[in-house]
Amino acid sequence: MAYSWNDPDTQDLWTLTFEEVALLPGMTDKGRLGFAVQLKFMELHGRFPERHDEVDPNAVQWLAVQLRTMAEMLSSYELDGRQGQRHRRTIRVFLDFRPTNGTDLQRLSQWLSTEVLPFDPQARHGRDMAHDWCRAQRLEPPAGDHLDRVIRSSVHSYEAGRQAIIHARLNADNKSAIDRLLAADDTDSNEAQSEETTAISFSQLKTDPGKASLDSLLVAIAKLKCINDIGLAPAVFQDIPAKFIDQFRQRCAAESIREIRRHPAAIRYSMVAMFCWRRQQQLIDALIDLLIQIIHNLGARAEKRIDRRQFAAFKKVRGKAKLLFKLAEATVDQPDGIIKEVVYPVVAQKTLEELVEEFKTMGFDFEREVQETMRSSYGHHYRRMLLPVLDALRFKSNNTVHRPVIDALDVLKANRDSQQQYYAADVVPIDGVVPKKWHAIVVEQDKDGKERINRINYEICVLRALRKRLRTKEIWVAGADRHRDPEHDLPSDFEAKRDSYYELLKAPKDGDVFIEQIQVAMRKWLTTLNDGLPGNPKVRLRQQGKNLIHLTPLDRQPEPPNTASLKREIGRRWSDVELIDIVKEVDLRLNFTAAFRTSGSREVLDPAQLQRRLLLCLFGIGTNVGLKRIASQQPSVSFEELRHVKRRFVQKEALRAAIAEIVNGTLHIRSQAIWGNATTACASDSKKFGAYDQNLMTEWHARYGGRGIMIYWHVDTNSTCIYSQLRRCSSSEVAAMMEGVLRHCTNMELERQYVDSHGQSEVAFAFSYVLGFDLLPRLKAIARQKLHLPTPDDTYANLEPIMVRAINWELIRQQYDEVIKYATALRLGTADPEAILRRFTRAGPAHPTDLALAELGKAIKTIFLCRYLHDESLRCEINEGLNVVENWNSANDFIFYGERGEFATNRLEDQELAVLSLHLLQVCLVYVNTLFIQEVLAEPAWRDRMTVDDWRGLTPLIYHHVNPYGRIELDMTRRMALAA
Repeated sequence: MAYSWNDPDTQDLWTLTFEEVALLPGMTDKGRLGFAVQLKFMELHGRFPERHDEVDPNAVQWLAVQLRTMAEMLSSYELDGRQGQRHRRTIRVFLDFRPTNGTDLQRLSQWLSTEVLPFDPQARHGRDMAHDWCRAQRLEPPAGDHLDRVIRSSVHSYEAGRQAIIHARLNADNKSAIDRLLAADDTDSNEAQSEETTAISFSQLKTDPGKASLDSLLVAIAKLKCINDIGLAPAVFQDIPAKFIDQFRQRCAAESIREIRRHPAAIRYSMVAMFCWRRQQQLIDALIDLLIQIIHNLGARAEKRIDRRQFAAFKKVRGKAKLLFKLAEATVDQPDGIIKEVVYPVVAQKTLEELVEEFKTMGFDFEREVQETMRSSYGHHYRRMLLPVLDALRFKSNNTVHRPVIDALDVLKANRDSQQQYYAADVVPIDGVVPKKWHAIVVEQDKDGKERINRINYEICVLRALRKRLRTKEIWVAGADRHRDPEHDLPSDFEAKRDSYYELLKAPKDGDVFIEQIQVAMRKWLTTLNDGLPGNPKVRLRQQGKNLIHLTPLDRQPEPPNTASLKREIGRRWSDVELIDIVKEVDLRLNFTAAFRTSGSREVLDPAQLQRRLLLCLFGIGTNVGLKRIASQQPSVSFEELRHVKRRFVQKEALRAAIAEIVNGTLHIRSQAIWGNATTACASDSKKFGAYDQNLMTEWHARYGGRGIMIYWHVDTNSTCIYSQLRRCSSSEVAAMMEGVLRHCTNMELERQYVDSHGQSEVAFAFSYVLGFDLLPRLKAIARQKLHLPTPDDTYANLEPIMVRAINWELIRQQYDEVIKYATALRLGTADPEAILRRFTRAGPAHPTDLALAELGKAIKTIFLCRYLHDESLRCEINEGLNVVENWNSANDFIFYGERGEFATNRLEDQELAVLSLHLLQVCLVYVNTLFIQEVLAEPAWRDRMTVDDWRGLTPLIYHHVNPYGRIELDMTRRMALAA
């Protein structure tokens, strides 16, 4: 555990007790200081220090003060010398520790295999966990590389054991199918075309689906069928951790066919089996996403087509009354004349044609035209996907309300070979499948007056109903991951561990107590706002209309007088700093590249060489210039070598671990006198980036226009981003906000979360309260907000125009246990937040838990609105927090400059790596700028110039002194002129 000397409790940890001081008589000053350092370090960390730089200089100074000696004397004390070893023996006896022996190491290895590796297969935190185990056992862990060898041996044994289990569970048919799959890449292309045009090779299985189209869907179905032919059963992977399977999926995806074939049988078969099993889940999810998007496009494109046709046909003819007079006058004067000779000279033929089209358009049935256009598109093109989808996916539902859609799918599948154009009315379900506006074209009558069902129109209705319920997870798909049974999203042991989960969320076990706490808070803030409203000139309530709340905009804050001068001083001292040197400096200080481990079975690259190549890879990916350009400027590194490092070492989990290391390092070095107390507030917002569109992630953005993807950032108030994620343009920002709050792996404890209007909802307010953080949105539609009453008997005269009904507390009381269960699922990460929140944010029949969350959200939102309207400082705080995110977004373009800032790849994995690499480069910039600013402000002349407005506007996210362009030269021996 890392201890910050800024924490007042840390000094107490390094304070010598009476019993410890009694051990020191008879020693020299140097010996007493060295003994005290080793003793307190052993107490805190459960091991002895191996190097002097492991000990905080502040701690050494504090011990020297207590012993009335000089801290510099420690440098001459040899930790592993004879004196140091003698002191260690005394300390072991005093603290009741003993060195580890062979038996202890075997027990440690067994404990790692059972308790650690199932959750962390690569043992990224293995050393820390081993130290904790040894400390709990009162054992001194082995020094040097011995402990690392024990951990590596445990990982190897664990991997070999799991692979042997999977290999033993595979039958002969599974292995033969895997052999055929690996051999498919060697098959001559002409032979493959002659035998089967839809044959899928192993290399093709690794590729992502293309954009939403019929061809992409059929190819994805072919890939899924290829994996299904292997015949992998769920029992093969029983008790195999999901993280272990995902690790070997990545390893298999990174290796070529030749490398896979070289493995021994147990490794080869088990690794390919794990790849196919995980790939099967991903393909099923991708198939569902494709199906949802195609069904949506079917209706959306039909509407656009009709809109264009209607707009082209509609051309208003002006002066119709005058034209009618001319036409009537001409025909009355010459009733027996020829039209061409009598009418057209008065009113042109083209004008009459436009008049006819205008009146046709005025009688236009838009809905019916859209339905007919959808029928035409589906019948001539998209209908080919129906049977392959029904064969490839198994749709299920836990709710009998949605059973008609499942039954309708069964009817379509049962009549797959039928050529009839109509179904009998009593054969297919109508209610719950066919909407009212489609009823007229689905249910027809034959010559005898009997009802019959138009088959194609009915199929369209079934697919649209299926899409709606797939999005809310009311219908799920067997074998999927994101679209799996929603019951699996919840903790399976909730009933057995209910009390511990309530304690985890710090929620009262009694629903009445929970409700009473909220009611007390509601009355407090409603009373505060009601009493303070007459004396608040910046908030006015209107009596009529939709926009009842009038809120005066915030005053412009004064410009900081010395911030620009500070930036110029930094630019003078450190001018034209290369961005690659900033990244290198941070790594030399924090060693974040240690988080990148090979996906293979062993590492053979020299550590220094690997570190250099990793930095070059991260720079090339994070700036979007690409590895080829980086390699072209490095005489000692080739493009193939960089690509190998990227494929083997640069993974999403490693990048997140490296980012967390840098963020924690930034939090650790911050001076409290400059940056204030440890921040617990964070702001989040998204930014759109252009991207290639031949993939499922890229979408058209409705607000910003253009195709692209969104990056959702979580940035603290001092401009350090703690979490980033790649999202679709249409995805829920509420889910992204929740994921960042719950999944960031930094030492920051979030208590306040600033968002804009798209990052909040009533369900978000409900979950934020239960999960223990304060959701603080900047509401765009503040003028139309309403407040709810705690009970019908409460009255607030000044708030009457914006008060509505009372909260339904009985509904919350009935569903309180379910609310806690869903909140626990979010906290534990048993499912993706978007998968859970999707059940509560879509239109459809309201679930009781959904209604309870909405009521709870209304109550919490009422409390927030009262605080927001009453307290101008809160409005300023939210606005300042969101401005920090906007500043972060502005720096994205400066760093991510390659390819004009567009994601030039269709692979989802590469897009995620680019996002995280950009994040890493930007937090490296913040880390170094923090040191720059602190070094300048450490001088009294500069510190005394700073005003209140300067401290408010101070930010480490500056880049006027940084050069990301030009020739990229990485010299690992050159350091920055910067204080340690």
